[in-house]
Amino acid sequence: MLAENPRPRPTVPRCRPVATCFPHTSGGQHRWIPSPCVRGGECLLGEVVDGGMRLSEWGQVASRYWKRIPDHVAHVELDEWVVMPNHVHGIIVIAGRGQASPASDSPTDSLTSGGTHLQDQRAARDAWPLLQPVLQPGSLGAIVGNCKSVTTRRINRLRGMPGTPFWQRNYWEHIIRNDASLNRIRAYIQDNPCRWAEDRLHPDMARW
Repeated sequence: MLAENPRPRPTVPRCRPVATCFPHTSGGQHRWIPSPCVRGGECLLGEVVDGGMRLSEWGQVASRYWKRIPDHVAHVELDEWVVMPNHVHGIIVIAGRGQASPASDSPTDSLTSGGTHLQDQRAARDAWPLLQPVLQPGSLGAIVGNCKSVTTRRINRLRGMPGTPFWQRNYWEHIIRNDASLNRIRAYIQDNPCRWAEDRLHPDMARW
């Protein structure tokens, strides 16, 4: 399991467990970088080859559904993002009063903006740390949680393991507070495959 307080490396944006607060706004937009991780840190999404990502079949599923998020959530845009061997880094831009919240599970294979269904409440109760018992529709947690839920079902069908957890229960996030931070994180995401050996989520570096 991902350690609660992993030791940050100088080249990596400092991330934290999900918490409720509000990021710097620019033109009414809020920018976050959530980082959902594969359960146990296993490198199931692909491998780095010659400084680039070679996605596995499961990594292609994660990539495909991440890319579709704006098609299903009207107030959301994607900025720079990358699927790494055991996690996804991506900048999500939420228009309006974006906020973080515990991740959700959805009973369908369609991405949604999240909601307040009973399954969402159960996911919220199981999330760490405990926050609001009901998700805010369209919140970061609802968006990421729904994407994780949909990709888990699709991937489990491919590997013949229905009902098996694929992602860590929570995810790491970083609030992007200004343009300097945004540009730094964009560069970090672009360079992530080249610097995979230095990534704090690399199996040789992380304390899962």
